[in-house]
Order: sequence, then C-alpha cells, then structure tokens
Amino acid sequence: MHDDGDAAGEGGDWAEQILERARARSSGEPVPEPTPEPEPPAPEYDQPEASDMAPPPAPDPPDGRTRRPTLATVENPKPEEADDPAEEFVPFAEAYERAEGGPAAGIFGDDQQLPPHLAIEPSPAADVDLGIPGTTAGTVRGILEWVGVILGALVVALLVKQFLFAAYYIPSPSMQPTLTDGDRIVVNKLSYRLHEVNRGDVVVFHKSDPDPEGINDLIKRVIALPGETVEVLDGKVYVNGGMLIEPYLAARNSTRGFSLPPGCIGERDSTNLCTVPEDHVFVMGDNRDNSKDSRAFGPVAESDIVGRAFIRVWPLGDLGRL
Repeated sequence: MHDDGDAAGEGGDWAEQILERARARSSGEPVPEPTPEPEPPAPEYDQPEASDMAPPPAPDPPDGRTRRPTLATVENPKPEEADDPAEEFVPFAEAYERAEGGPAAGIFGDDQQLPPHLAIEPSPAADVDLGIPGTTAGTVRGILEWVGVILGALVVALLVKQFLFAAYYIPSPSMQPTLTDGDRIVVNKLSYRLHEVNRGDVVVFHKSDPDPEGINDLIKRVIALPGETVEVLDGKVYVNGGMLIEPYLAARNSTRGFSLPPGCIGERDSTNLCTVPEDHVFVMGDNRDNSKDSRAFGPVAESDIVGRAFIRVWPLGDLGRL
C-alpha cells in the first residue's frame, strides 16, 4: 500500500481527473473539462535592439546637402566612390570601341553612357607561334605531295605493264569476227607463267623477224600445240587426224591450204601439212582468207608469246571476255 501511494502521488492529479469524469458519466452529470496544464515559460534570450541591427547613419555633407542613399552596383564601389559627383561617364559606343578595337556605329546610341569601371580595355595581341606553316611552305608541301603521288602511280603503272597486264589495239581485220579493226584489248602476261598454252587461246606474240618501221606484235589464235600435226583438207583443219571444231569462224570450210612453212617438221615437198616442233605453237587468224599466220611464217616459239588476250575493253558496247 505504501508503494501504491507513492505511485498515485506522482500522477495523482491525472488519476483524480479520470475518476471524476467516470463518476459523472455514470450519474448523468456534466463531465468536467480537464484542467489544462500550464505551459512552461519561454526561455529568455538576449534580443538585439533595433538600433543595434541598423547601420549607423552616414554624416551629412558639410555643405548642408542631404546624403543620397548608396545604391548597389555590379562591383559595389565604396560609398565615397559611388557618391562622387565628379564621376566620369563614358558613352557605350566609345566603351565598345575600346573593348573591340573598332568602330561601334549603329550599335549603341551616343546618348547612352557606361561607367568607366564597366568598360573593357582591349588586351594587346600576344605574339604566339602556333606552328602553322605559311602560304609558301604549304604550296611547296602540296607540290611535293602531288609529285610523290604521280611518281608512285607511274612506278605502279610500269610494274603492271611490265609484269602483269598490257593494253593493245587491233590494227587489222585478220581476227574478224572475233576482233575487228580498232578494238582495244588487255593481255594477261602472267597467264603462261602459271600454266601451259592451251589450244584455242588468243595470244599476242613478237614477230621472229621484227620490222623497225612496222608492227612487230601480232595477235592470232593457237591451233596446234608442240608435237602435234596440223593438216588442212577441203577447207577444214585437222589436228593429229581429228577435225578441229571452230565455232569462232564466220564460215566453215574457209581455211585455205599452204605449202610447208619454215620451222615445220616434215618433207619439203609436202603441202597442207606441218608437224609443230617442241616449245612452239601453230597459230592462225580467225579471218582465214585475210590473215598472214603460221601458214606463211611457220610455228611461233613459246618464248615469243607476250601473253593471253582475255578481255576486250573497247568499244564499250562489246566489252567482254575473249
């Protein structure tokens, strides 16, 4: 009981109010409102006086004028500088000319003024070497680059012409209808370094007896290979006894005969017959009635063959492989 009294004493007022309100509800009497607890007093702080927060008034000028309040500016000048009546103002146009180093007509009006502390003085141009070549150096460099490109292209062209490809034009109708006068062809010089000469190839070769003032490269079709026997009977060509099928001719039965040409293996009095020696080929033009070929000058040495004609490049309408 002693402990209960201590507990009630600590919260006695609060418990008494609860009991009174409960009795009032049970008896039907008005419920008394709880007594509000008094608010704790607010802590006291040292409040500054209004006179302490306001800046001290500036003294009046000695001539009796009232001092104008200081206005905030971009640079917040000192009060004595802002209130100086002798302050100099610069027109906007003049300030722009100082900053940009040129006329400012039409940009600012002459009646507009700019305080001198807002005017920007032009800074002197610094003499800095950026390493940019001058006009002369750039021109010389460009010329040298073009010379290098042209020389490189010439070297590549010479190498290609010497070892890979060569362009030729057809000066006669001896290869009609396959090739006609004025056609341009490309010859592959690498072909016969990779494989042997094949029957039916159109080849370009050097003449065995070159003419200093004439054409020394001829183009013909390979008819017979080394060791084979060529024979012409009734306008048809036979190789080792078998008739040669020639779809590239304009008309069949058009090959004229020949007497034994130089370089052939056989009897001198034989006609229309030639056995091709080793390392040689027998060639004829596709225009058999108008072609000077192995029937006249004999077989051609394989070492004299420049290469195989594989494509016609002109005229463009006839562009294609041979």
